[in-house]
Amino acid sequence: MSASQSASAYYQQQTSHALLHLAGVIVESEDIHRRAYNATFEHFNVVVPSGGSAPLHWSEEYYDGLQNKVGGGKPKMRYYFGEHGWPTASVLGGRAPQNDEERELLVDTLQDWKTDKYKDIIASGGVAARPGVVRLMDEARAAGVPVAVCSAATKAAVEFVLENLLGQERFAGLDLFMAGDDVKAKKPDPTIYKVAAERLGVGPSACLVVEDSVIGLQAALGAGMHCIITYTASTATQTFEGADAVVSSLEHVSFAALQQGALAGKDDRLAAAVSAA
Repeated sequence: MSASQSASAYYQQQTSHALLHLAGVIVESEDIHRRAYNATFEHFNVVVPSGGSAPLHWSEEYYDGLQNKVGGGKPKMRYYFGEHGWPTASVLGGRAPQNDEERELLVDTLQDWKTDKYKDIIASGGVAARPGVVRLMDEARAAGVPVAVCSAATKAAVEFVLENLLGQERFAGLDLFMAGDDVKAKKPDPTIYKVAAERLGVGPSACLVVEDSVIGLQAALGAGMHCIITYTASTATQTFEGADAVVSSLEHVSFAALQQGALAGKDDRLAAAVSAA
């Protein structure tokens, strides 16, 4: 049986749960995270050894690569500082950390301030949910299908975004939401999805994950779940091997159509490439 045939059979026979990755599926948040990190680096005058005297600044191109390689905010900073040298910062009186305790203090302080800045940007009112996502969640719940949100972001950031973009009633009505704080290992490690399935009381093969990146796809497949990719500008060129479908938007997709396998085997980037040829 081919991958597309297997996916089609799955949708026709069992669609028990929808697990939605927060950052790229509910809202295109990665550039908001990038802006919040850059504001944090400037605020604390974070200067890496190889960066001259100016505060660290992550470009769009660099952050696209970073966020598709490393999941979670603190791991991103640890990875970058490990590659480019630990920075000086006002957190430690203008010097670089000298031991593991000081490195943890630096990362924790930067992440806390960054989370507050991220929430400020979300609260500004200039950020909206991606088209079709909220409606799809409503349709799933109306069909008796529990809906969960799993994110690598901190719990404080997840709660704030959900309350602002979904509204209090939808947020309270979620069957489960999990954040990066709830598990030790970040995506692409599948732990967050495995734990979610356990807490929902269903087998992984009965879960459908909607993701936006290879990291998320790897986490879903590692957990033994089916996965649909709704890519963003920063993930559109990735190779999503193993995904049931790859689409740019869920705006015109109903949950009933999902259950009937309407997207199984689809990759709308192929059609766009043919049209452009």
